[in-house]
Amino acid sequence: MSKLTCTRNNCNGTIDDGYCDTCGMAALKSQSELDIALAATASNQPAQSSSSSLKTAPNSASVTGTGSSPTNNRSSRSGTRRSAPTAGKSSRRQLGAGLVSIPELPSTAPELAVLAEAKVPENKRFCAGCNQAVKRDKGFCTKCGQKYNFVPSLAPGDVVGGQYEVKGAIAYGGLGWIYLGFDNLLSRYVVLKGLLNSEDAASAAVALAERQFLAAVKHPNIVGIYNFVTHAAEGYIVMEYVGGKTLKEIRKERGTLPVAEAIAYIHRVLGAFAYLHQLGLVYCDFKPDNVMLEGDDIKLIDLGGARKIDDPDGDIYGTIGYAAPEAGEGPTVVSDLFTIGRTLAVLVTNISGFSTEHQYTLPSAQSDSVFAQQESLYRFLLKATAPAADDRFQNAEEMAEQLLGVLREVVAAETKTPRPANSSLFDGDRLALIASGDFSPIKPSYLHLPNLLIDPKDPAANVILNASMTTDRDRRIEQLKKVVKQVPISIEAKLRLATNLIDRGATESAGDFTEAELLLEQVAQQDAWDWRVDWYRGKSLLAQNRPQEAQAAFDRVYFDLPGELAPKLAFALAAEQGQNYQLAAQMYEIVERTDLNYPTAAFGLTRCRLMQGDRNAAVTALQHVPPTSNLYTRAKVEIARILVDRQLPVAINIPKHPQPTIDELKSANQTLESLTLEGIEKYRLDRQVLETALNLLTSKAIAAQNNLTILGQPLEEIKLREGLEKVLRSMAHLSTGEEKILLVDEANRVRPKTLF
Repeated sequence: MSKLTCTRNNCNGTIDDGYCDTCGMAALKSQSELDIALAATASNQPAQSSSSSLKTAPNSASVTGTGSSPTNNRSSRSGTRRSAPTAGKSSRRQLGAGLVSIPELPSTAPELAVLAEAKVPENKRFCAGCNQAVKRDKGFCTKCGQKYNFVPSLAPGDVVGGQYEVKGAIAYGGLGWIYLGFDNLLSRYVVLKGLLNSEDAASAAVALAERQFLAAVKHPNIVGIYNFVTHAAEGYIVMEYVGGKTLKEIRKERGTLPVAEAIAYIHRVLGAFAYLHQLGLVYCDFKPDNVMLEGDDIKLIDLGGARKIDDPDGDIYGTIGYAAPEAGEGPTVVSDLFTIGRTLAVLVTNISGFSTEHQYTLPSAQSDSVFAQQESLYRFLLKATAPAADDRFQNAEEMAEQLLGVLREVVAAETKTPRPANSSLFDGDRLALIASGDFSPIKPSYLHLPNLLIDPKDPAANVILNASMTTDRDRRIEQLKKVVKQVPISIEAKLRLATNLIDRGATESAGDFTEAELLLEQVAQQDAWDWRVDWYRGKSLLAQNRPQEAQAAFDRVYFDLPGELAPKLAFALAAEQGQNYQLAAQMYEIVERTDLNYPTAAFGLTRCRLMQGDRNAAVTALQHVPPTSNLYTRAKVEIARILVDRQLPVAINIPKHPQPTIDELKSANQTLESLTLEGIEKYRLDRQVLETALNLLTSKAIAAQNNLTILGQPLEEIKLREGLEKVLRSMAHLSTGEEKILLVDEANRVRPKTLF
């Protein structure tokens, strides 16, 4: 059989087993491949792969469990992205902020990590120049002609730098072989990282860059860099040995991880990224392979792709499915955060088409059970991986704070134990501060929402604080107008003036909100991504009784702050006013389940449950108001009222509410007897309970029971009438005019009939 001659330029070798015995490259299969090779040779540049690994993100939207597509809300925004106020740093440093118990990993001897065969699988071998798959351990790329070598340079027993004895290869990655070594001077195991493809000039350049800046990286959650050494003309990084398993290994062994556990890992990783970014470094190629769980903490490993943010000539490394759509133009802090969001998504669910149709997007909540059940987590992931970089989290601290809020929500739901925390953006629930002194039912109002805290970095922060101390609203408005004029760059001054104008408009019969809207528009022009504009605009719309538009505004705030409770509370309030009781109840329940210091959520959930025809669920919601709350007594009064109310609001799709039962009557009686009410409020409640008991008895809904007492009266018609008559006359004694006459007439009507 005749030998084939190599047809590559300037080569006269022969083809043996598909490869040239002279140049080492595979035989060209077509003229088109020859043209590519010739063109590459002529230009002295590697030929490019026909399909780039970093593509433009498709214009698609993911639908949340609430039915919204928050990423679409940003498409009309234009302007410059400013540094909006960010959440404060968490003081909790341990894994999962102490909220999650992480499964312990059994300790293993370091040398057990050594690979039995140090060989790169064929499906992992790609040309560094054009990303073409290559078949051999070493040779020349058939597409671009670049030389490659995937054979480890070190063997067990080699001593590197006269100090580090090689035990064997333990892993391979995008930039190099990783070896286990032993430091004969300091008697400790170390890791040596060299080049995966020792013939790759770009990888060699990256290794050189590592020698220049990685030694400065010192963080408890980042693998330590001990030394840089050379061996046989090749360089190696000597790093801290980290035992345990990577998140990739844990994910492969266990499948999708519990949501709380996965969040705990990623939340801890964000602290390491915040540190790197503060040093002016970007990690570039983050994925589950690069986080090691050791003991009760994690380590960020393999800094091979890290580079300086301002390095215009550094090589760009990324992994399809994890890299941001714009990463090919140069990695940034925001593109780093994109990879973290993608990694978290991979840990908690299986994404079909992760590197193809969902390379940059997430499935809708309707198609994924985890996303459907975890609304706030899904919104967090949507923001973290938004197609437009400006729509994402802008720094790791902000992202970590929001993720911690999501974690609290998840753990509270799983453990049925509230996980409260102070917000760095909002003050507390305001219902207890503004609720009237009587016990009338609490109606929804935008005034119940928490206020935003003043951004301390705003240039007019101190002046605004002084103006806020003015009790007279009109005078306060005039002072804030002066601040806006004197400090035109102050966003906070415009926002504070806007909210005061909203409050004034809400109290006027024909409220004017025009000036407030103009101020909010000015802020939007200064920073199109300032979520505070949507927050105040939502409040304004609620004050104007435009709940659907308000809901849309708060929906966007919820997208920006998925870990905060205040946006969920506002979202629920708007949905309730828009009569979407199911959605409102869903949001109210998240808030009151996570933090009992939001009684607005408990009372709101109660109203929604009543509109859904569920008296028991309405009572349960109010039972969550803690005894330490100023509204505890108010909640007990409302419970008693609901239990005996025969005229509850007509529920959606429920023609008639059931009458109170004997057990509900007993519960109402016990609730009132546990309270120390006095005066007219006590008599009103006593009247309602006795009237309900009498009505149930006379309508034969319940039978008389002389061994059961209601407010001290046996459950018998005559006794109940006597008790009710007494209550009505007591109310009349405290009343005047027409009301007094009506109460006396009613007392005469209900009193027992006697012969004398």
